[in-house]
Amino acid sequence: MGLLARISTVFKSKINKMVDRMENPQETLDYSYEKQLELLQNVRRNITNVVTAKKRLELQTVRLKNDLNKIDEQAKEALRQGREDLARMALERKVAIEQQLQGLEQQVNNLQQEQDKLYQVENRLRAKVEAFRTKKEVIKAQYSASEAQVRIGEALTGLSEELADVNLAIERAEHKTEEMQARAAAIDEMIASGILDDTFGEKDIVKAELKKMQAAGRVDDELERLKKEVSEQ
Repeated sequence: MGLLARISTVFKSKINKMVDRMENPQETLDYSYEKQLELLQNVRRNITNVVTAKKRLELQTVRLKNDLNKIDEQAKEALRQGREDLARMALERKVAIEQQLQGLEQQVNNLQQEQDKLYQVENRLRAKVEAFRTKKEVIKAQYSASEAQVRIGEALTGLSEELADVNLAIERAEHKTEEMQARAAAIDEMIASGILDDTFGEKDIVKAELKKMQAAGRVDDELERLKKEVSEQ
């Protein structure tokens, strides 16, 4: 199993456990995305560490190669001075350094291979994280839309109950209105048939006669008053 496969397996295991504990899928998706970003950051830190270690070994390799050139010159100078023993010691050191260089170069190659693998993992993981981010936003939008639909449905359910009460009130108002209209129609019919007109007409005649009698009484009183004033003159 490759490194990315192992990382993916561990990540999925943790996410599945986390999903069981969380109820809000939006929070679950955001949490998953954050964990993937953390994982990506860890891979990038590992790449940085590998690159740093490789650069350190490369610098050490350059320094040792420079030492080899100096050792050659030292061995030649020792031979010129007739000191073969010193020349031999220098060459022995040269062989040791060459062996050390071989080991360092092998380590550099190994680190380069590890660096290449980590770059591949980083690229694949970055693509997965980006794809997950896009899918996450789509799912969150769908969830929000579904949640809104549920809320609207619940609101409509409550509105239906309120409308039922309103309809009942409207029915009662319509019933009372119909009753009032029926009474008005009955009165109109009575007026049209003359039943109410005769009654009202009789009352109007009596009232008019009473007014005439009262007016005649006042005239008689005024007439008597004037006669009295004339006789006194």
